[in-house]
Order: sequence, then C-alpha cells, then structure tokens
Amino acid sequence: MKVNNPNLDIIYEDENYVFINKPAGLLSIPDRYNINLINLRTTLENKYGEIFVVHRLDRDTSGAIMFAKNAEAHKFANDSFENQSIKRIYHVIVRGMFPADELEIDIPLLTDSSERGRVVPSARGKYSLTKVRLLQKFRLATLLECELVTGRQHQIRVHLAAIGHPLLIDGVYGDSSEFYLSRIKKNYNADKNIEEKPIFNRLSMHAYSLIFDDIFTNKEINVSAHYPKDFEILTKQLKKYSKFSTL
Repeated sequence: MKVNNPNLDIIYEDENYVFINKPAGLLSIPDRYNINLINLRTTLENKYGEIFVVHRLDRDTSGAIMFAKNAEAHKFANDSFENQSIKRIYHVIVRGMFPADELEIDIPLLTDSSERGRVVPSARGKYSLTKVRLLQKFRLATLLECELVTGRQHQIRVHLAAIGHPLLIDGVYGDSSEFYLSRIKKNYNADKNIEEKPIFNRLSMHAYSLIFDDIFTNKEINVSAHYPKDFEILTKQLKKYSKFSTL
C-alpha cells in the first residue's frame, strides 16, 4: 500500500507543533534508498518550511503523529518521549480472543542479528513495557488498546505475538498479510469466477492518541486520530459477522 500526494489531515496545530492523522502506506520520513518517495516530513516541509521529526510510525501504521515547528519545541518533545511523559495509545486488532481485561507485558526486546529489521524477545534485550486493555472481543479476534510506555522498534507487534496474540494482519510477526470477508461470513457468495479481494491488507494497528502536558501553553495537549476507512470497515465486519460480546 502506498499513498500519492496526500492531503494532510491536521488534527491539532499551534505555533510549536502540528499533529497529523497519517494514512497507512505513507512514509513518516524520506526513504534512505529512494528520497523521491512521498513522505510526511517532506510534505510538511513544503507547507511550513523547516520542520522537526519527533517520532515515527511504520509505513503501514495509520494514526496520530507529531512534528515540531521549532528547535525548542523539538527538544522538549524529544525529552518528553525519552522520559516517557507523553502517553501514546494505539488501537490494534489481534488474532484470537484475548484472555484478560488488562495486562502489562514487560518482555525485553532485542534486534535480531540474523534478520534485518526484525526484533525478538530476549533476556539480553532492552527493558520494554506495553500496557494492554481489552476494548471488544470477537470470535476470531480482539480489539485492544495498547499504551506504549517504552518505544522500542516493533514493540507492540512483538509483545503481542510473544504471548500468542499477534496482530490479525502482520506478515512478519504473525501468519497473515490479508483478511477476507469469507473467513467470517457464513455462506459467502462470491462469484467463483471473480477473485475475492481482501477487506484489509496492512498492519491492523492504528496510533489512536497522544497526550502530554505542554510547557509552552501550560495546558494538556490531548489529540485523537479517527479510524481510517479500512480499519473502521474491518471492526464493523468483525462485529457483524464474528460477534462475541460487547463491553
């Protein structure tokens, strides 16, 4: 999935920061091998001039991402991420029925030396903490809220896979890259002469909100990013055809 010439969905902006609801398929920063690929930082630089990267989202993850407009705001935001005073909330759909209403996962994580870009659980790894809260159960999946306390690479994906509930769609740490309606809809009547198209084909993860106390305004900044169309469709179809219970 990729995005061409994105229309910026600005969810909050002031003189120091701009928060974007990033679409899935859009790079957060320029690609190291192909700087001509569309990316959010370059798009923002074209609009604002100088812009400062505070954090990143994976290409296939949608949702709230923050940029700073000046060096002072950038330093404060970086320090806030470093000391874990910015609350980062993700909504994810995982495989299977999650067994607890709330859970803390503190499995150390280590970069896999044998496979580039992959992270593995390891006692030799860095301390990592994800707080998980159940939002809604389905027969084949669960909608969870995950607070990313530490910010390790692929942390939520690896933590959930390590306890037996990988993202419903995750070709690296799970076992599926696409989700089809025929998996949950009984007597699905697709024309046998027409190939069924997936209703979801990227990471089932959405960066839902960012919350922190801003020293420049002395106010709490609390931004939330609405679900993109594909994520909303997936949750609605799971609720309709794979309903378990509503909390």
